[in-house]
This record gives sequence, C-alpha cells and structure tokens, in this order.
Amino acid sequence: MLNLIFGILYLLSGRTARANEGATGSRFVCNAIPPGAEPGCGYGPTGNRVQSTSPVEDELRNTIIQLRETILLQKETIVSQQGTIKELNSKLARCESSVDDTSQSRARGQGSRRKEYGKNTMGDLPRDPSETIDQLGKTMQSLKGRLESLEQQLRLPGTNLSSSGGSGGGGDGGPVAALPPLAPLPTELRELLRQRLELLEGQLLRKVAELEEEKSQLLNETADHRQRTESTLSSLLDRITELERTNNAFKSPEDFKVSLSLRTNYLFGRIKKSLPEMYAFTVCMWLKSSASPGIGTPFSYGVPGQANEIVLIEWGNNPIELLVNDKVAQLPLSVSDGRWHHICITWTTRDGFWEAYQDGERLGTGDNLAPWHPIKPGGVIILGQEQDIVGGRFDATQAFVGEMSQFNMWDRVLRPADIIGMANCSAYMPGNVIPWVDANVEVMGGATKAPLEICEDRAFDS
Repeated sequence: MLNLIFGILYLLSGRTARANEGATGSRFVCNAIPPGAEPGCGYGPTGNRVQSTSPVEDELRNTIIQLRETILLQKETIVSQQGTIKELNSKLARCESSVDDTSQSRARGQGSRRKEYGKNTMGDLPRDPSETIDQLGKTMQSLKGRLESLEQQLRLPGTNLSSSGGSGGGGDGGPVAALPPLAPLPTELRELLRQRLELLEGQLLRKVAELEEEKSQLLNETADHRQRTESTLSSLLDRITELERTNNAFKSPEDFKVSLSLRTNYLFGRIKKSLPEMYAFTVCMWLKSSASPGIGTPFSYGVPGQANEIVLIEWGNNPIELLVNDKVAQLPLSVSDGRWHHICITWTTRDGFWEAYQDGERLGTGDNLAPWHPIKPGGVIILGQEQDIVGGRFDATQAFVGEMSQFNMWDRVLRPADIIGMANCSAYMPGNVIPWVDANVEVMGGATKAPLEICEDRAFDS
C-alpha cells in the first residue's frame, strides 16, 4: 500500500515540473559552429548564420569592418610614403655625389673638366651643359610637384581604395565604396619631407649655378682656344707657304740638286718610283764630286733576291764600274775633279752591249754584260748609297760624296744626238721611266735639296 502511494506522488511531481518548464520557456539548445565562425554568433541547425535583428549590433559590426579597412589603407599609405622618402633620399645622394664630382673635376684642370661633361651625374642627364641645366630644372620641378601632390593627397579629407591601391574589394577593376577619412600626415613626417625638399632644391640650384658658371668658362676657354688655334694655323700656313716658296723657287721642277756632303751610311736620296721590267735602259745624270779615293756610289737599284741589279760605283782606287745583275763592266770615266760632268750609260740585254758617255762624248763601249738578262721590276732606287739588301744596309765606305742633278732613266737606248743635246744644255729630255722632278725625290739623314740651274752653274765651273 505504501508503495502505491509513493508511485502516485512521483507521477504527480514529474508532471508539475514539466508544466513549469513550459510556462517559463527556458531551455538550452546546442548546435555545431562552422569552422572560422566567431563564438557567440547565432547559427542555425543547417550551419547558416542567423541574422541578428538588433540594429545596435549591426552598427557595431559595420564599424569594426570599416576600422579594419581603414587600418589596412593607412598601412599601405605609410608603405607608399616610405617608398617615396627612399626615392627622395636616393635622388639627394645622387645630387651630393654630383656636387663632389664637380669639385674634384675643377682640381683636374680644363681637360678633366671637359671629360666630366660626358659623365651622367644624375643618372639621365644629357652631355651638353645647356641641356643639363634644362634637365635639372625639369627634374627639380617634377620632384617638387610629386612632393606637393603627395602632401596634398595626404591632407585630403578622404581617399579611394582604387586610387591608393587598397585591397578591400574592387579586385576585378570595379568601383569600391569610399572609406572613412584618413588620419592627417604626422607632423614629423611632413616636416622631414619639407626639409628634404628644401635641401634637394638647394642642391639643384647650386648645381645649376655651377653648371652655368662652368658653361660660361667653357665658352670663354673655347673662344680663347679657337683664337689660339687659328693663330697657330695661320703661323703654320705662313710657314708652309714660305717653305713652298723656297722649294718652288726652282724655276722648273727639275732645276734642283741633291747634296750629300759626308761619307756616311745615313745620308741618301730615294726615288719614289720604281722600274718596270726592261730589256734596255739609258741612265743620265749630272755629277760633281772631289771625293778621294773614289766618288762612291751615285746610284743603285736593288730588287728582291738581287741587291745589285743596277749599280754605278767608284770604290777606292778602282775605276768607275757598272753592275748589271751583279756582273761588272769597268767604265773609262773620270769625274772626281770637283766640276759638273754629264754622265750617260746605255745597256741592252742583246749581247749585254753597253756604252759610256761623259759630257756628250762616248768614251767607251763593251758587251757581254749580263746578256739576255731582263731588268727585274719593283725594286728600290737609292741615290748616294750601295744596297746590300733592298733599300738598306749601307756601307759608309761606298757612299757618294758630292752633288747630283737631273737623274733621268729611259727604257731604251738613246741616240747619241739626244745625249749630246742634254750635255751641252741645248735640249732637255725627262726620263720616260724615272724623270727628275722635285716630287719624285726624297732626301734622308741630312741630305739636302737646293735650287740649281745646271747650265749656268756649269758655266761658272769652266
């Protein structure tokens, strides 16, 4: 019986408790929160966020979002300002470096200073001083404008993420909403920028003034240099004219003589032209010498492989000799009396026949001198020296001492009448292979050329 009573009381107490719970509506429901969601935010059983109906809560949430975006924008703006400051510091360092280079260039003198104009002191400056000044002015104005634009932008009441490179929205290029006003630029940063700008402007103005001064100095130096150059050129032209007048004092190109006054191995004359291949030749010249023993070598012609292709020589107490291809014929000539003598020698490869003329008279003939040998082309004709190699290795004991004129050469045997006409000054025949003209003869080692009218000079010798 007691058990039945206790069971009835238990059932009645359970119903009363459930009724009280229904009346108050207080119960706890547990739901899963999606990853990354904030605790305390309501989510439905499906995981979707339950929107709060409280306007105060929504306003707080929007304010927090805007503050986050403002902080991000402020951070990006500071990074951009730091980049601008670094760029200005780099420009200022370049300006200081250019000022140091300019002061060093002044100590190096005029030549070094001109080289400095070719240096790129600002990284992109032209070489011309006037263009450098213009470019410096443009650079200064550009930097000043960029700084003023940056300062003005930072003073604006608001900005736009699309123009400042913000990361909030607009990733596809579309417009974004305006953000709350940025904080004003700190006073220290604004003052630093202003000081940097003033310093940079001062550096650029000093650089421009220095370039203007150097440009003026360069113009003055250029004018002085031009005047000195013109004066020097005028003096040179006068000297050249005088020398040409002296050289052209020859009444005709052949009226000159070559003087070889010492028996050395470095005084000689050189014929600029060479010989063609020849099967006969005639060589004529005027000689004056009193050297003893022997007058030496009036001329020699050497070719590769044969330095004694043609040589006229009087060496020691030997008579005058004619060498053709290093074969020798002695000539009955005598010209060492200190007077002018006209000498002509003919040769032909046929039987090696030769003739020797002195003052228009044939004094000797002979044959078998290098018969059937052609004179080789492309050699060197030297006046006054015998060649041991082509064009050189002279022996002082074989050097000609005296004067010579009208050295002419033909590729044929001249008639006796032609030789006589030249010897008695009734005719003049320039050589068809080697003519005696001033432009064709060069002198070396102290040998000289001087005007000469051979016939008049010869008359004084008589």
